Amino acid sequence: MTTTAITHARVFDGDRVREESTVVLDGPVITAVGGAVPEGAAVVDARGGTLLPGLFDAHTHTSEEALAFALRFGVTTELEMQGALTRTRRAHIEQNDAVADVRSAGFGITPPGGHPSELFPKGKRPGGDGEPAPEHSGGLVMPFATTPQEAAGFIPRLVESGSDYIKFMVDDGTVEGHPGLPCLDQATLNAGVAEAHRHGMLTVAHALTLDAARMAVEAGIDGLVHVFMDRPHTDEIIRLIAESGTFVVPCVVLNASMMGITGAAFADDERVTARLDGPWLTTLRGSFDRYPQGRLEDVLATVAALHEAGVDLLAGSDASVPVPFLGGVAHGASVHHEMQYLVRAGLTPADALRAATATPARRFSLDDRGRIAAGLRADLLLVDGDPTTDIHRTLDIRAVWRRGARFGAE
Repeated sequence: MTTTAITHARVFDGDRVREESTVVLDGPVITAVGGAVPEGAAVVDARGGTLLPGLFDAHTHTSEEALAFALRFGVTTELEMQGALTRTRRAHIEQNDAVADVRSAGFGITPPGGHPSELFPKGKRPGGDGEPAPEHSGGLVMPFATTPQEAAGFIPRLVESGSDYIKFMVDDGTVEGHPGLPCLDQATLNAGVAEAHRHGMLTVAHALTLDAARMAVEAGIDGLVHVFMDRPHTDEIIRLIAESGTFVVPCVVLNASMMGITGAAFADDERVTARLDGPWLTTLRGSFDRYPQGRLEDVLATVAALHEAGVDLLAGSDASVPVPFLGGVAHGASVHHEMQYLVRAGLTPADALRAATATPARRFSLDDRGRIAAGLRADLLLVDGDPTTDIHRTLDIRAVWRRGARFGAE
């Protein structure tokens, strides 16, 4: 592959703006930050722009088609929080530079009939409607557990089937408008998390209520992949999360959607409209609208308190499939919207950029990406202007590279 030198760029390396303004790529790897342009290199003049690490979406449910939309927006890695793209099922994606890369939890541990079964049509709910819970589906483990022994027993099977991390559903359906769903109890959650840690696996929890978040943190969870939305935060829960070292993927865009706030105004931005098709634009303009009594101001205040307490925040969208009732979010686009929400909550633009680059790479141990440094993957996003002072400039996309391959190049 041709050596490429990106010159005259403002370089945000995932942590800070660097003095150097040249970044050299050789094939899929960054070979130098600063220094002279190598003889014979193809030169990309980035004058007036900012070079960023490729972005992460730290909470999705994805597909190859969705990963293609993600890459259009400079999202070079998606972290799937329930789905099929586990380690043993994605070789075709890892080698395809026309789509974002992906890591996956596989399926999350939940009781039979527990979340997310309520999202499926009646009669098609895995483990719901009185049907037996299948243990495997197309080679994927379907981990329905009601006891500590069952939860612990699923861990080695999830590891063997290719899960990159282990997810637990802690949800009684209150926020989704289905109160009374079966929910993991504390003992079952504790046993599953402990067994996952014994296998060296990172653990994450779906938790939309304050009590569920407390359960997960008390179980020793590594990350919360939602921020609770049923009530304002308390000093006690913020302290508990901060002292535990737990990271949080707030998914403010999802919470807003749950409250009936659509993504219509964001979708009308021509920088968004130009990169999405009709079904995704329709979805983005919709909303979940399951919890209209929620208050977005409370969620933003919780995010601010977590940030002030030093909790690692990661940018995620919870984008899934293009259907209006799962609306308000879209692959790729909603990472930019989430960064805007993080800034609205009180983070600086640089903080929000870290939440979409270096922080998810570090917390998910993806040490080959998320930063601009020699020896790392050449996953890069070039935008016009300075998003370290104006987060809205992340949508002014000039170029995207995935493993050194420029997206859309002939």
